[in-house]
This record gives sequence, C-alpha cells and structure tokens, in this order.
Amino acid sequence: MTMNGLPGDSRLLIVSNRTPYVLRMGKDGRRIEKTIGGMVSALEPVLLTQGGMWMGWGEGEVEREIGSIYIPEEDPRYQVKFIALSQKDVTEFYYGFSNTVLWPLCHYFLGRCRFSTSQWKAYERVNRKFADSVLVELRDHDFTWVHDYHLALVPRLLREQKPRSRVAFFWHIPFPHPDVFRALPWRAEILQGLLGNDLLGFHLESYADNFLDCAAQILKAEVDRTRRLVVYRGRRTAVRAFPVGVDVDYHERIVRQPQTSHRAEKIRRDLHCEVMALGVERLDYTKGILERLWAVERFLELYSEFRRRFVLVQIAVPSRTRVEEYKRLKREIDETVGRINGRFSEVGWTPVRYLYRGIPHEELIAYYLAADLALVTPLRDGLNLAAKEYVAVKENGALILSEFAGAAVELPQALLVNPFNTEEVAQTIHRALHMTDGERRSRIAEMRDRVKTHDIHWWRKSFFEELNRLRQ
Repeated sequence: MTMNGLPGDSRLLIVSNRTPYVLRMGKDGRRIEKTIGGMVSALEPVLLTQGGMWMGWGEGEVEREIGSIYIPEEDPRYQVKFIALSQKDVTEFYYGFSNTVLWPLCHYFLGRCRFSTSQWKAYERVNRKFADSVLVELRDHDFTWVHDYHLALVPRLLREQKPRSRVAFFWHIPFPHPDVFRALPWRAEILQGLLGNDLLGFHLESYADNFLDCAAQILKAEVDRTRRLVVYRGRRTAVRAFPVGVDVDYHERIVRQPQTSHRAEKIRRDLHCEVMALGVERLDYTKGILERLWAVERFLELYSEFRRRFVLVQIAVPSRTRVEEYKRLKREIDETVGRINGRFSEVGWTPVRYLYRGIPHEELIAYYLAADLALVTPLRDGLNLAAKEYVAVKENGALILSEFAGAAVELPQALLVNPFNTEEVAQTIHRALHMTDGERRSRIAEMRDRVKTHDIHWWRKSFFEELNRLRQ
C-alpha cells in the first residue's frame, strides 16, 4: 500500500465526463488551464506519484485534434486523454439523457424528466466510446476509477472485455428511493452497469441503502445488508458511503494571505450593510435559489428592523446555458431579484446583490470570509461542498443548511431548515442573526473539526483502503 492508499503495483486510470485540464488558444498559442474542483485536488496527487491517465470529454477543437497532453508539461507524470464526441453525442448524451433524465430523476424531480429512446441510445453509445478508450490503455495491474452518473454503463462494458480488471465507481449525486428510480425505463441497464464494479461509492449511507433496495427489488439480486454486498450473476459488488470532503489546508492557506482579508473587507465596505448573507451555487433548479429569494423577501416583510442593515449576496454560476429550462429559470430569478429590490431598496441600500458569473475560487473564499451568514438551502443535493468550504474558513459565522443536502448528515450543528418552507427559513435567518457570539463560535468550531478530519484527502485514502481491503 502506498502513502496515497492505492495498492503499490497499481496505475490509476480515472474516467470522468470532464477532464482536470483543458486547452485554450490565445495570442501566444496553445495554453493548458487547470479546472477547479475538489475531485482534481483529491486525485491528481496519486497520478503525480504513481502515474496513470485521466480520460474525459474533449470539448474544444484543439483538444480533439491533439488527443492528449502530459502533466506537468516540463516533467510528465501522467497523461490526460481527450475523448472526442460529436455534436449529436453532446446534445443527446450530455444535454439529453444525463441532464434531462438522470439528473432530475436522482434529485426527485420526476416531473422534469424527459424520457427519450434516442437519447438513451446516445447514452449507451457514448458510454461504449468511453469504455473502448479505456480498454485501449488498460494493463493488467491498473485500477480504473469511474466517476458519476454520466458513465454508469462503463463498468459493465469494461468487465465484459476484461473480467479480472479492477474497477470502482463513485456516484456524486443522490441515489433515489426505489419508488422513484423504478420510473426510469432503463432502470435495469443502469443497475447492471453499476454492478460491474468491485466497489461502488456514494456520499451517504441512505443513498447506498437506496441502491441496495433497487438491486434487490428491480434486479432480484442477492443483497447482504450486513456486509453491504450485492451478488449478481456470480460476481460481488461492495456498496459503501464515503462523503466527499474539501481541501481544508488550501482554504486555510488562502485565508491567511493578506490580500484575502483585504478583499473581504472591501466586499463589506461596498455593501454598506451591517449583516451580510451569502448564497453561492451553480444556477440550477435543484439549488433552491428562487425559494431562498422568497424567504429573504419574507424575512424583510416580517422583520422591518433589518431593512438597511441586511444584504444577501447571491452568486449564481452560469450552467447549461443552452437548455431552455435553465434559460427560463434565469429569467425567473432575474425578475424575482428585481421585484425584491424594487420593493425594499432605499437610497444607499439594496437588499439583494445578484452576481451571475463564475468566480475564481480564491475570490470566493474572500466572500466566505466576509459573510456573517451562509444560506445553503438546496431543494435536494448529493452533498454540497459550499457548506463545508464556508465552515473551513470561518471562526465566527452561522450556517443555515437545507435538511435535504447530504452535508446535513455531517453538519448537524448547522441551523437545519426545510427549504420549501418559506416562513421557516425567514424565521431561521432571524434566529441566526440573534445567536450569541459564543453560540456561533461553538457551532462553527464543531463543524470545522468534522470538516478538517474528513477532508478531501481522507475521502481518497478511505476509498482506496477499502478497495485494497476487499481485494485481500
């Protein structure tokens, strides 16, 4: 076993929809840009130490033409391989089946599912394309780790060609109850794909339980709930919970930089307010942005003493901008922000500051540092790393957290709310603003201890150690 937790004879092949690096063409020619994300922080150190490959969709023409790059360029340690998809593939596999079927289904939004046979065929086709790309590279001692709902069929496809290969999977979104999952016309195929793994990971025990129930009820598989094993067609899959963490060391390092505190102070000065609340997420209907805005509007109605004193900074990162449903959601959010500001604004004070753009992570940390209160109120979320990031950088602050976010299981010291209950969220904002300094610090300290102990490196190491234990 290496210090990374991966068996010492293993080369790691990571397979995900997106890659950790992308290529951009500028005036000075081609440049390599690193993408932001916890998964990159967790897994790249293993590739840098032991070598291997990261495979994913090559979105741009340059990536498709070049095919692969080596990281780092000056002293190559691992390879990034770009898998070319046609425009039809992207439309039907990514914008289609992945995000109009699996995404809403797993977040319990059945009414938003658009079942289409042609899109399912595209999902099968692209999963096979990914599997074929892996098979070209796969060696006997390699360990393949596939990530997320876009690629659920890949493990079975690998297993058909390489029965003895080591394959694992991490599902990064909720896995729904069987009563919801059985609505999927291709439910058996998805389950069979995932049962091609040696180890299947979820964020929460409840998601793992839902998967076990689906395997038992839909496939009639043999399920050992004590050992959390599924036996199907003669092979075993272990099902475990590993909640993803954040890179606490990185966040603490950024907080210690003088420019971060200066940026946080400037954010507060520019708002001209006594209390700053923060919401930050991708613009998505699962994130509860509209419902949060309604709760803030109700808060200002109920507690007029906070007018001119309270500002919500809502950061919404553009997402799936080609999808009509997301365009409509953006219009609704724009109109709601306009209505609230029209009702309550006074000279020198606007209650909602709405930023519709991506924000570099170092700048986002300054926003966390500046905020008295974080409003993390998704309608359904697999985990929610924003809640953990806020806790990681704060010594004094309040976290209002949706009970339907996976992070609520790990952070019970947060003020938990039902995001569909506008009145409750409004009242909880009021409660948070009246907590004593000691209570705020105590709650944050307990949550920070959990977040620091179960950080992104713990997640990676725990997963690999479990895989090695199963192998032995």
